[in-house]
Amino acid sequence: MKQVFADTNYWVAVLDPRDAHHALAEDVSNRLGPCRVVTSEFVLLEMMKLLVRGGLHLKKIAYDAIRRLKDDPNVEVVPATALLFREACEVYVGHADKEWDGIDSASYHIMKQKGITEALTFDHHFEEMGFRALLREARGQR
Repeated sequence: MKQVFADTNYWVAVLDPRDAHHALAEDVSNRLGPCRVVTSEFVLLEMMKLLVRGGLHLKKIAYDAIRRLKDDPNVEVVPATALLFREACEVYVGHADKEWDGIDSASYHIMKQKGITEALTFDHHFEEMGFRALLREARGQR
């Protein structure tokens, strides 16, 4: 089954109906077809941070979404282990010429490790990493 990585800004757009990219994220989700969505606990922590900025009412939405994702057999949430943290740090320092943050670096490592080539994201850093940024591509088609 095809795998696609889901980044922070995708989850924020899907979960917050007031997000400027909500409709686009839902549209891309609906057009994906059967696939396994991979994300990480690092991404979900960042999602919680960003959603709470949109209002305290989004805290429960984020929490409920994480519980559903962890129970969904078509979603893999990669744990935030000490090993993944160390590998993300190595990617981070190993690409000193790039503005990738620690979470981007962890996502890069996960995608490389799992052979994933597509990400649900607007983040241009994923294109720099050599992956397809599906939400950026879809936005350009509109």
